[in-house]
Amino acid sequence: MDRIELEAFVAVAEELHFGRAAARLHRGQPTVSEAVRRLEGSLGGRLFHRTSRRVSLTELGEAMLPEARATLAQLLRFQQRGRALAAGERAHTTLVVAHAEYTCHQLLLRCLPLLRERFPEVTIVPEVMSTAAQVSALRAGTLGLGVAWALGEVTGVSATALSTERFVALLPATHPLARQRELSTSELSASSLLTWPHQVNSGLCDRLLTAFRIGGADLRIIRTADSVHAIAAHVAAGTGIGITVESALDVTPPGLRAVPLTGPSTAAEQVVLTAADPSETALALRELLLREASAG
Repeated sequence: MDRIELEAFVAVAEELHFGRAAARLHRGQPTVSEAVRRLEGSLGGRLFHRTSRRVSLTELGEAMLPEARATLAQLLRFQQRGRALAAGERAHTTLVVAHAEYTCHQLLLRCLPLLRERFPEVTIVPEVMSTAAQVSALRAGTLGLGVAWALGEVTGVSATALSTERFVALLPATHPLARQRELSTSELSASSLLTWPHQVNSGLCDRLLTAFRIGGADLRIIRTADSVHAIAAHVAAGTGIGITVESALDVTPPGLRAVPLTGPSTAAEQVVLTAADPSETALALRELLLREASAG
């Protein structure tokens, strides 16, 4: 596969329209369609359901989209690093900082300016990247630090606990359950739920499944969305009840209410990931994150 195939796949997946994707990439629609077909051929399966009226991701497409984004980001970093080296700049003057979807990006927004003041010669490159992609990038040496969700034992990567985040239910303010201070999983049993895709973070999904199983409840996810804003829109439209984590909601959207879940496994741990031998800048950022998180 080549770069245009990945770019075409990501553009169509985000636009859900071949014409708009082609315009975004400044390429002809036949070129984009052919690039997607080549990628599907190399993967051995279809990435999109296509009809005359709509385009939607297949299960394979949903699974491969985060990896395609991560691969394109890594290609960009490779190109930027090569250009910097060719221009005579030192490799360590760039720090790539990744954060997984739904992690505390507000904490990063507070810490990155402090890091820039301390290391003005360092170029900081923020990226959105799944937990699994962060682990791969740290092992490959293309990522300096990541903020992610807790994962099992891995080699070549150091994980430091950052914060514990509760799962919350996002409901219309008029919903009967919205008046409660907390909700148990049994109270959401068999409700139509909206949450993140498994491939965004399998650990979060598995923990949510465990919480419902321990509570003897039926977990019924009817729709997934890559962002909490998309989940909130579906909740506002009456599609179902959203499930997210506290740190993903900077402000509760108007007309909705966030109610924390209570019970075993209804919280998830955020971690700071670094390579086995992190740079001075990565260590400094890790300390800033930990300090700011403990300060509240």
